[in-house]
Amino acid sequence: MNALMSMRIALRALRVNTLRSTLTMLGIIIGVAAVITMIAVGSGAQARIEDQIRSLGSNLIIVLPGSVTAGGARLGLGSRNTLTEEDAVAIQRDIAEVQAAGPALRGGGQVVYGNSNWSTIFYGVTPEYLEARRWIIESGDSFDAADLSGATKVALIGRTVANALFGDSDPVGQVIRIRKVPFTVTGVLERKGQSLMGQDQDDVILMPITTARKRVLGQTQGWLRTVNSISVKVRDGADMTEAENQIRNLLRQRHRLQFNQEDDFWMRNLAEVLKAQEQSSRVLTLLLAAVASVSLLVGGIGIMNIMLVSVTERTREIGLRMAVGARGRDILGQFLVEAVTLALIGGLFGIALGVGGSYAIGHFAEWRTELHADAIVLAVSFAAAIGVFFGFYPARKASRLAPIEALRYE
Repeated sequence: MNALMSMRIALRALRVNTLRSTLTMLGIIIGVAAVITMIAVGSGAQARIEDQIRSLGSNLIIVLPGSVTAGGARLGLGSRNTLTEEDAVAIQRDIAEVQAAGPALRGGGQVVYGNSNWSTIFYGVTPEYLEARRWIIESGDSFDAADLSGATKVALIGRTVANALFGDSDPVGQVIRIRKVPFTVTGVLERKGQSLMGQDQDDVILMPITTARKRVLGQTQGWLRTVNSISVKVRDGADMTEAENQIRNLLRQRHRLQFNQEDDFWMRNLAEVLKAQEQSSRVLTLLLAAVASVSLLVGGIGIMNIMLVSVTERTREIGLRMAVGARGRDILGQFLVEAVTLALIGGLFGIALGVGGSYAIGHFAEWRTELHADAIVLAVSFAAAIGVFFGFYPARKASRLAPIEALRYE
């Protein structure tokens, strides 16, 4: 008996009890759909986390000021201004693994344009900061070294600020007032979305650091060169841990710290954050897929049950086939084909339901989902394997029936 004939016999046997076959396939359909949907949801969550990390900047290390102890109480990070622009220059100049190191001076206030106003955060930065944080100019131009040296009143605005102040109008070339100081908008930053902490990265204004210090913040002479953070971009392929150690050693040397003194700064390696988040997302995806796979196992048990019932109902037919020359392996193959056919048909319907469910979740729940062909192939392969595994025992039982006893079965 060839495979084509076995398939025809299997389909004919399944059509005899259409309702029972449909109910049996329901477990496989739900299982395959659940696996595909859960993997799509997990993959979407993982991709979203990766996008958020990369939006901060690739191979990024953030250096922040350290803490200070006052009256026996240790204050939080950033309570002591220990970082300077010269530190950023030294990091980029003296460490070969570093591609760019950009200092940033942070402030906040009301921004006004015409009758519109918006409260936002602004940063005084250098061009190296834009490179380190992967800030791309969507329209207009960035500022340059001449703007830094002249403390020019120019600004780059994020998409959220642009929408709040200008709506659909082009902001480039317009004059806004930041803390009552007029600035010309020279460019609009490309959208980045939310950060890992849920903050809107597009609700920001960037200006030359000299402009922020002299024109807006008005820092006194004693704080003239301090900064709130340094963003360090490590070259592609370089060892992030080694770069972090070199930065630490350089800053300790520059700040004249003794071997028994703690660092007066703090560093955050975003590559480690990315790795931890990716591992967590991967575990979540596997967990969701494992939970969904339980439905496939339930569907497999249903296949075994229906095949055992089918063997019992068709005992006389099996005896007749053996009496006219069918071998045990022919009977075994026939029932295996029936079991696999049930699983595969259920798998095909499950694919359609899973793909539709993934798009529905993405559309109505506004969750990011990502469908991958390997997930679909995995779900269908698993369904076929379940058909073989749970169909083997009934098929083996049918192939071992004695022809004479089977013909006498009532």
